[in-house]
Amino acid sequence: MSHQNLLSDPDILRELIMDHYKYPHHHSLTEENGYLQKHMASESCIDDITVQTKIEDGIIQDIRFDGVACTISTASTSMMTDLLIGKTIEEAKAIIDEYFMMIDGKEYDEEVLQEAVAMKNVYKQANRIKYATIGWNAIQALLESEASHE
Repeated sequence: MSHQNLLSDPDILRELIMDHYKYPHHHSLTEENGYLQKHMASESCIDDITVQTKIEDGIIQDIRFDGVACTISTASTSMMTDLLIGKTIEEAKAIIDEYFMMIDGKEYDEEVLQEAVAMKNVYKQANRIKYATIGWNAIQALLESEASHE
């Protein structure tokens, strides 16, 4: 089965989401110097997370997150960390743009989003859009604040 076919199988998408929820990647905050951080909280659900990133020479060295979050928020933020670590700010912004296109139910590039395409049906349930974007909104704000300091 090709990569594309795997990512259109609802069972595989659900499994990916549950795996990132149960075993989220980069799921701890650090006290180390050089990290920017953004706190995000939802008025409508339990989501209350902090996202940290370390950027050096325009490249995302690390992204971490922690807090209380629902399945969709945790999984989508975990997937985001995998996608964006090691990317330049510009590359990360392009990936984030593709992700928001997908969440908005518009045309997007599946190859760019890799496992994050597991969130592709979120747009069908408007209440879940907040959950699927909380971590992405945090990193977007951090990248914008970093870019304005350069």
